[in-house]
Amino acid sequence: MRRVVITGSGVVSPVGIGKQSFWNAVVEGKSGISRITQIDVSGFESHIGGEVKDFVPPPNLSPKEVRRLPNFVQFALKASHEAIVESGLDSYTGDPYSIGVIIGSGIGCLQAIEHDYEVFLKRGPKKISPFLIPTLITNEAAGNVAIHYNFRGPNFCTVTACASGAHAIGEAYRTIKCGSAEAIVCGGTEASITYLGVGGFCALKALSTRNDDPTKASRPFDRDRDGFIIAEGAGILVLEELEHAKKRRAKILAEVVGYAATCDAYHITAPRPSGEAAAKAMSLALKESGHSLDCNIYINAHGTSTQLNDKMETNAIKLAFGDKATDVNISSTKSVMGHTLGAAGAIEFIVCRMALENSVIPPTINYDSPDPECDLNYTPNNAREMDLDLALSNSLGFGGHNATLLLKKFV
Repeated sequence: MRRVVITGSGVVSPVGIGKQSFWNAVVEGKSGISRITQIDVSGFESHIGGEVKDFVPPPNLSPKEVRRLPNFVQFALKASHEAIVESGLDSYTGDPYSIGVIIGSGIGCLQAIEHDYEVFLKRGPKKISPFLIPTLITNEAAGNVAIHYNFRGPNFCTVTACASGAHAIGEAYRTIKCGSAEAIVCGGTEASITYLGVGGFCALKALSTRNDDPTKASRPFDRDRDGFIIAEGAGILVLEELEHAKKRRAKILAEVVGYAATCDAYHITAPRPSGEAAAKAMSLALKESGHSLDCNIYINAHGTSTQLNDKMETNAIKLAFGDKATDVNISSTKSVMGHTLGAAGAIEFIVCRMALENSVIPPTINYDSPDPECDLNYTPNNAREMDLDLALSNSLGFGGHNATLLLKKFV
């Protein structure tokens, strides 16, 4: 079978732009959560979020594009630029149809919907922008990356709520493995800190209301967790067929060795409490990798800091790993940056890549009060050095979508 490796990665996040500054903050447990500044949140129950700070558009965007392109597309272009430059595909002269782009987004551009609906109400239908549809639809991130780099291979967008970025990477892995592309730029992007974004999740009672202490609000697996923190950002990777990467003399960063997707088939927002379907995704990905449970494994948990998710995911890990569950090193980096929704799976997969490379397990910060129903090793509050064999990333989305990705050091 064709082997699939990572040759580039890029990050835009609430704790750093660029993978090195991002990684440093994650390992140090430096929170990026603060009071939201993009909108007036005084009327909402939750006032806090993980905003991208000091964002500068990528150098290959014209001033007109900067004005017109929504943030979720600009975030994807910025992270893609970093990943593509690292991989060396920015100077690629081979067949453009052999390079694809698959970038997920859970929501797309709510700002455009909010703005143009207000225009419609005040000024009528003839004043709706001709750019409304191309601005709001989720596939525009993948389309714009392809346009900027002339990548003409498989191109689409995965939309599976908070599993969108993970499914994009998994489908890129499958596409390369089966021979339909040589390399794919893939990942997830999101920018939904808007009135409807914050208001909608507040209406679901899903967000933390620990407004007086933002940096302590995201506390996955902690007994006193009270909801997730809405955040924004993008994570992009270049996945490539091994021999193709070798021929280009690209630096190989890690190898993707497993992917599985399942569905809870249970509820539109709540996870199946037993964790059975999420456990099945982990088990299938591990089976594909061919590794036993005796090796040193790090799990970057979905770990949202909600009551339902964290208990369910703990159950799922126990089902998948059995007696080995207590030996597994787990952490939720959402404790540092909040929940970037459709970008989360991709950003967290980059955490896994960096954890393998640096032999460091990042911490779950704000873990102060153990929950009897969440009784595994979540790497509380401080990073831990460990030589790792495998890293596993879980992503779980509304609608019951589960995705597990697995990677190892390249040898």
